[in-house]
Amino acid sequence: MSATFFVHIVGNSKANLWGMSGRTRLERMLGTIRTAVVVEDLSQLTGVDFVLLLRADYLFDARVINALMVLDKHMALVTSVDEIPVAIRTDGNNASVMCEVLSKKRSIPDDFPRCTLKDLPIQVQQNLKKKDPPYVLPILRCNQAELESELFAASYKGVTDLVTKWLWPWPAFMTTRLCVQLGLKPNHVTLFSLVLAVLAGVAFWYGAFGIGLIMAWLMTFLDTVDGKLARVTLTSSKVGDVLDHGLDIIHPPLWYLAWGVGLTTAATSLADLELLTWLMFIGYIGGRLCEGAFQFWLASFDIFIWRKVDSFHRLITARRNPNLILLTAGWMVDRLDIGFILVVLWHLLSTFFLICRLFIAWQSRSRDGVLHSWMEGIDPVRDRQQFAVRVFTRLPLPQQYVRPTLDGQ
Repeated sequence: MSATFFVHIVGNSKANLWGMSGRTRLERMLGTIRTAVVVEDLSQLTGVDFVLLLRADYLFDARVINALMVLDKHMALVTSVDEIPVAIRTDGNNASVMCEVLSKKRSIPDDFPRCTLKDLPIQVQQNLKKKDPPYVLPILRCNQAELESELFAASYKGVTDLVTKWLWPWPAFMTTRLCVQLGLKPNHVTLFSLVLAVLAGVAFWYGAFGIGLIMAWLMTFLDTVDGKLARVTLTSSKVGDVLDHGLDIIHPPLWYLAWGVGLTTAATSLADLELLTWLMFIGYIGGRLCEGAFQFWLASFDIFIWRKVDSFHRLITARRNPNLILLTAGWMVDRLDIGFILVVLWHLLSTFFLICRLFIAWQSRSRDGVLHSWMEGIDPVRDRQQFAVRVFTRLPLPQQYVRPTLDGQ
């Protein structure tokens, strides 16, 4: 791909998704691609300039745009069923003519190459740990709610903890919608999460475990909301990303430490608190080091999407939300010490499991060469009979939501 790639947006949508028109959404998406330059005047292009024409009345998966940009040939992307052109890659000489094709003023020339989504090389989404079907969907007033739900679901990680995966989606969707209506930005939510994280730690430290758990659970919920809000509105920032991920890494062991200190004022204090605290830190840091070692030395992807067992392990591994379940259970049965001990033991067991998986991965790479994620070889639709595929991937929208109708515009 050349150093600069030109993109021209055709038309606009008649409905907004998460407060944005189709054109605005495309402009924000393209703004995150350093080599993409949006051009308004096609006459500025020459015959040697390649340009990607995109219809703004369609919702594009970012993976589709990236796949079209790396093509080295002329190509029209058409819908699978109706063969409606939604994007065209061409040169500057033909850009105006092809722009009329996308504007429905003329048809695609018979000799112009065509492709569908199935022909594009769509890979595993490493950052979201999943492989969902790619999409290009018409933005209609009649399917606005379904498309907003699709965008929200697409913003979710495929492999994550059980609380985030199954408990938070519906309330997070409603809260994200409220944030959009109120004009709140992801950084606002992240800053509120930071305040709650500090207050929860202080509450644990002084033995107010019930209040601390309420603030801790609220903090973890908002930690889900800020990421989803950033993705559906395309308003992520480097500062917000660093703040969010930094908070995720730093605060959990400090919470457990504060819980342990709080136990010294409770009726069920621990005699070996210092030893247990050290073991907790060893387990927490050791687990993180195992994850980093796998991705730095053995593979280009996260250890939790290497094999299916690793993805299932991620549901319950010793991260914040599963550990909060243990602490909450201890508080509910009035055995705060047992909750803390379970967190320590679960850290050690999870880290031991990761060490074993790291050793097996090292052996596998030494024997077979490059490691591959289990998601690379699956099709979310074709392989639906596999339990792991059903758990960690989604199906595309039903056909009634993806085909334009005369009354749906």
